[in-house]
Amino acid sequence: MKSMFSYDLMESARNTNEWLGASARAMASYPVWGLVPHPMFKVMSAWGRVTERSFARMVIKPDWGIRTVVGEDDRDHLVEIETLVDRPFGSLIHFKVVGRDPMPRRVLLVAPMSGHYSTLLRSTVKSLLPDCDVYVTDWHNARDIPVSAGKFDIEDYAAYLVDFMRHLGPDIHVVAVCQPVPITLAATALLAETDPAAQPRTLTLIGGPVDPDAAPTEVTDFGRRLTMGQLEHLAIQRVGFKYAGAGRLVYPGLLQLASFISMNMDRHAQAFSDKITAAAKGEDGERDAHNRFYDEYLSVMDMTAEFYLSTVERIFKNREIAQNTFSVAGHQVDIGKITDVAVHVIEGEKDDISAPGQCLAALGLCTGLPESKKASHVEPGAGHYGIFAGKSWRNNIRPLVLDFFDANSSAPRRRSAAKTAIRAV
Repeated sequence: MKSMFSYDLMESARNTNEWLGASARAMASYPVWGLVPHPMFKVMSAWGRVTERSFARMVIKPDWGIRTVVGEDDRDHLVEIETLVDRPFGSLIHFKVVGRDPMPRRVLLVAPMSGHYSTLLRSTVKSLLPDCDVYVTDWHNARDIPVSAGKFDIEDYAAYLVDFMRHLGPDIHVVAVCQPVPITLAATALLAETDPAAQPRTLTLIGGPVDPDAAPTEVTDFGRRLTMGQLEHLAIQRVGFKYAGAGRLVYPGLLQLASFISMNMDRHAQAFSDKITAAAKGEDGERDAHNRFYDEYLSVMDMTAEFYLSTVERIFKNREIAQNTFSVAGHQVDIGKITDVAVHVIEGEKDDISAPGQCLAALGLCTGLPESKKASHVEPGAGHYGIFAGKSWRNNIRPLVLDFFDANSSAPRRRSAAKTAIRAV
């Protein structure tokens, strides 16, 4: 599979489906069919619109779309995105609220690099902006990074996080979501040992595979079933001629998307069937719930082959974080060195990707941390996405996280976390 031909073939299939959708939409919308008022033409046009949009989204990076936030003065303040640190494989960005005084809470959101862009955390950012200065790791699409930029594996990822945390300084609260949870834990431990003055105040870990064997899921079982050789043969391809990263070995985002969809095929099929029916009846909208979700869900990015393979081998197969044997650049990281950073674990009761127990294992590894600086919460009824977006996050988890920040910070509270309205648009 390590060929540019297979990558371009996959891209050609996507492009063809987008073209078929556009063709069906254009043909079925031709005015002459108004003389033959048959519902088939409305269904064909609706199918074409939905298909064209869906396959086009797969190669488009979504916009953050956060334009203003309401301040304490009840005025709309513009939000500008500024890049603080720019590296080949990822940047540290800041959501600067124009005209607002610096907030006592400063939060670094560590976004996943698991096939989707960092904009997957858009609603998380919007919910935190009224009460915090928000910084985000914005990972880049590997297909757009020239081979000359070199490699990027799990150790490089950890090194990026260490640099980002050092850049922001110690008065920062780090929140890691899903995939980066174990690496963020290791990066924090590395800072605790090598540069204690740069440690963050708190570390919030949301639904990540610190110990995949603590509660096996379909995701962890897949990693167990295949050998690394099989995985490399089946999943890794070279970026095609169309992109700046031509020739780079990657795990294509389209393959990751296919695996995500296959886990809940019935639910996705029903969602698209309902959307086509609504579009045929003229009852859909440009920014309805379906489009808002799938515009983000279908937008995927490639990961470097070395990052994907090292994550599977070292996090899932060898369980280096769970066994506290992870190393960066030859230096073994000891998670027990974390003695001052308060650690908060958030899990979802119905999380089918990182099941309850996988993330909780982090607290057991923090042997040097007093119990007073440890906290955990399992959100009843919440799935994987519900623990960082949606109603469960807004109403239950977010207030807990903000209160945890305040309880472990020298900065005074600006306003009550539980009563603050989320007003970012």
